[in-house]
Amino acid sequence: MNTFGLIQIGLILLCTTTISSLQCNHLPLQQRKVIENSLQLLDKMGEKFPQQCLREKISFRFPEQVLKPRQKETVKVAIEEIFQHIFYIFSKNLTLAAWNGTALEQLQNVLYQQIEQLEACVIKKQIHYFRSKEVNRLKLKKYFQKIDCFLKDKQHNLCSWEVSRAEMRRCLQFIDKVIRKL
Repeated sequence: MNTFGLIQIGLILLCTTTISSLQCNHLPLQQRKVIENSLQLLDKMGEKFPQQCLREKISFRFPEQVLKPRQKETVKVAIEEIFQHIFYIFSKNLTLAAWNGTALEQLQNVLYQQIEQLEACVIKKQIHYFRSKEVNRLKLKKYFQKIDCFLKDKQHNLCSWEVSRAEMRRCLQFIDKVIRKL
């Protein structure tokens, strides 16, 4: 390969890195928009919380401390993991959930795109995060496992999905509060 070709490749890589870092600098603003959009889609997915499901409500206790570290990068990695868990919850065994399929699919797409964006921005910091914050990672995993087990125990019935949808709403609202403080 000639020198001119190497220079072109170098310029392309430089531009790509610059554009990628610019996107990462605007990540908190983008995340706020994603969360706002996700909350709207959660509302569109179904009606108000059904009265018959009030007895099913349970407190899953979101582990708030996972979003209170001092480093912004650590918070970004935690948010990425939360989005992955939410995506997973809303990507399986939804047959008894009486939701608007289009809104659900849009929510899945929004979450997936945000996960991809976050992965691109925090990939280098992830190794450090997982080593130093393994306890927080396990707390998130335990929290989402409770929700998953609840759905399984209730055989993914309508009320279990509505309770889970309400919990995901609370989770996203908490993330939004944290992002606004960053």
